[in-house]
Amino acid sequence: MDAFYASVEQRDRPELRGRPVMVGGGSSRGVVAAASYEARQYGVRSAMPGARARRLCPSGVFVSARFDRYREVSREVFEIFARFSDRVEGLSLDEAFIDVSEAVIEQGGSPSEIGARLKRLVAEQTGLTASVGIAHNKLLAKIASDYDKPDGLIHIPPDRVKQFLDPLPVRRLWGIGPRTEQRLHDIGAFTIGQLRRTPPDLLRQLFGDHAMALIERATGIDEREVGSRRPRRSVSQETTFRDDRHDIAELVDVMTGQAAQVAGRLASRGWYARTVTIKLRSSGFSTITRSRSLGGYTRSPDRILSVARELLEDWAGWRRQFAVRLIGVGVSGLSEHPDESELLDSGR
Repeated sequence: MDAFYASVEQRDRPELRGRPVMVGGGSSRGVVAAASYEARQYGVRSAMPGARARRLCPSGVFVSARFDRYREVSREVFEIFARFSDRVEGLSLDEAFIDVSEAVIEQGGSPSEIGARLKRLVAEQTGLTASVGIAHNKLLAKIASDYDKPDGLIHIPPDRVKQFLDPLPVRRLWGIGPRTEQRLHDIGAFTIGQLRRTPPDLLRQLFGDHAMALIERATGIDEREVGSRRPRRSVSQETTFRDDRHDIAELVDVMTGQAAQVAGRLASRGWYARTVTIKLRSSGFSTITRSRSLGGYTRSPDRILSVARELLEDWAGWRRQFAVRLIGVGVSGLSEHPDESELLDSGR
């Protein structure tokens, strides 16, 4: 995610948009937890003492960190990640590795098209931007994700690894901090390409057993897998509207297609679901969910739609008027082999 904490503050508080915003660092001994891109133009960075940030950017706005809010938004973002893969390895509230190998096969399209869809969903459903790096391993994907921030999308194909890496400064590689960077500079290795071409014996003299890891990274080699496969807990489909919707019938029409897509994904994987959930979001990004357990298992689009519609009508019945920017239908409580007596729809 791009300047995550600061971007959440700018999204939630329209008066901060376009202004240099620093999260944290407001007290005399405070440290900046995040800086908006407007603040970064002044040289402000995360982990910088607040006093220095104030000198660099006297017009900046300091806001207190709201970590409960950031965790809430993070859960929404990771829900989107989970729609693309069962393998999501979170690094922090705002960053993750996602193995989309199966998504390329199941959903079709190139890796870049998958990345573009992910970025679009994040923007539509959270109002925030993400930078996506795509490659055949974690090292390269991480470097690519940082390459063109904010709102970047970079794909490094296997046959372009050296072309991409060679001009970059050595500091871009994992495991190279200020001290290692300076030692590499001392031997004339300023770029990753220069590091890759440095005699291995010289690197071993300087870094011992760590030398081989440096050589592998400079070559773009990384054999680590993405996280561990977790059982899928839910399947959902969401739609974000360009303008608010105020009509129940129109929302039901959208839910009809969503229920069919959810049921199709259940059938393609051989799953059944026990719980139906709807998700509604206003233009102000306040979100509510409503769920109902079925007392048995289904993958019938008609049953999923019927329950979702009842949930929607129950919610709307308590309101004289409403404005919906996003609507979603989901199912959970998944099972591959429910007992036949628990199946609610014969032949489904």
